[in-house]
Amino acid sequence: MTAQTLKFGAVASGDRHTTETAAEILQEGGNAFDAALAALATACLAEPILSSLGAGGYLLAWPESGSPLLYDFFVQTPRTKRPEADLDFHSVQVDFGPDTQEFHIGYGAAATPGLVQGMADIAAGHGRLPLARILEPAIARARSGIPLGPMQSTVLQIVAPIPRADPAFEALVTKGSGKDLLEPGDLFSWPALADMLEAIAHEGPRLFYEGEIAASLAEACASGGGHLTLEDFKAYRVERRRPLVLDVRDWKTAINPPPSAGGPLIGLLLKALEAGPALPGTPGQARYERLAGAMSLVNQIRRESCAGENPDYARLLDPALLAAYLSGSATEPQTARGTTHINVADAAGNVVALSVSNGEGCGRLAPFGAFMLNNMLGEEDISPGGFHTWAPDRRLSSMMAPGVAADRKGRRIGFGSGGSNRIRTAIAQVLANLIDGGLPLQEAIDAPRLHLEPGTLHVEGGIDPELIPDPARYAPNSRFWPDRSLFFGGVHLAAWEPGGRGEAAADRRRGGNFWVA
Repeated sequence: MTAQTLKFGAVASGDRHTTETAAEILQEGGNAFDAALAALATACLAEPILSSLGAGGYLLAWPESGSPLLYDFFVQTPRTKRPEADLDFHSVQVDFGPDTQEFHIGYGAAATPGLVQGMADIAAGHGRLPLARILEPAIARARSGIPLGPMQSTVLQIVAPIPRADPAFEALVTKGSGKDLLEPGDLFSWPALADMLEAIAHEGPRLFYEGEIAASLAEACASGGGHLTLEDFKAYRVERRRPLVLDVRDWKTAINPPPSAGGPLIGLLLKALEAGPALPGTPGQARYERLAGAMSLVNQIRRESCAGENPDYARLLDPALLAAYLSGSATEPQTARGTTHINVADAAGNVVALSVSNGEGCGRLAPFGAFMLNNMLGEEDISPGGFHTWAPDRRLSSMMAPGVAADRKGRRIGFGSGGSNRIRTAIAQVLANLIDGGLPLQEAIDAPRLHLEPGTLHVEGGIDPELIPDPARYAPNSRFWPDRSLFFGGVHLAAWEPGGRGEAAADRRRGGNFWVA
């Protein structure tokens, strides 16, 4: 197949600029892998809190021929620990409006990033264009600047104490002598990011993991109170894993495998719904009772079967386990925070789902001023025994769950979401809307959602409270949200249909954008 025949496809992401970048690469003849990587590089500019060269993530793809595959380039815990008293590690309060939340930042919160090595390995293994060409759109945009999107302006406002923790990063995202944060439409440029991407394009990932960049990051951590050393960067490797492939009714779904928690939990929720009749696609008491009941069951199975420091998430998909709970007889550390998600499908049939997280960033701009390191070691989820109890040199787990579903007609749909611990319920509900409800992509995304977590049932605006007459059956507390909210995730979909047609839809809750040609 020639490059000329790949100039069509579908893209869905959380930002207009990342979507436009992916479309540009597809129209030039790049494939879905090329386009997703180009969009990811642009996200480091367009979504500067959620995505970063100091982040990590996953790419799950269903190639035009062959089986689904997964690249795990998520962050790795450091090989050695510094004494707690020597660490740059402190808390900040972030204001979400109705509530505040404590985050932990500083060099001592940073784990070894995998994004740069992941991009290089994926481009070498599946791309059609050289990495230098893939990075060109992001380099150009970082030099000239882009108008900041409304969603990213909102994120900056919410987590303001983190970008303000480093004067150099604060200068990037503020304007005027009053240091007001950038607002929607304000031009945001990042020449240092452009220089860094250009250096990586010409010299490859060794510069980041073995050369000057790694050495400078190690020195900054040594003097600034971090764990990371040059050996952490030199030892980092991308992991290739076999996705979990589940049959759900007459669909096949490929999801993120362990050590991820998100993929198995989505699979278990879908299997719990499959155990009964098809989920009604229209609003009604029966629909919401089925959803809340399945979420409650999954929470119970997770609590009772995956407790302790080393939960076996693969066990969640043991059919006998689910059957025991349905009949009434019956760790890898993980983290979940801010997430960038990108889906791309090309005319040849490659479908790519890519999710990346930087946490909220550690509040320390890296040497050369081109990115902020992650704060994954500052996430409470990875330290059930308390902060600084993580095991050295281990791949962290995540709730991120990029995946691809194939329907009864051979259509392949890339999916994924941001939304912390709401990722699994958001994705599962959208997939159930597609599989059982037969809804079009956009309607499947737009349908209002539930989210059940220990103690609280969250009901999104658009669901009549009278359709959930007794929420105390599922949790002691309930919250009925007045409107649709980014709290309930941001699911994006991009599809390939036999014959080379594309289709896409994006979640308005998180400023989603899509492109189809």
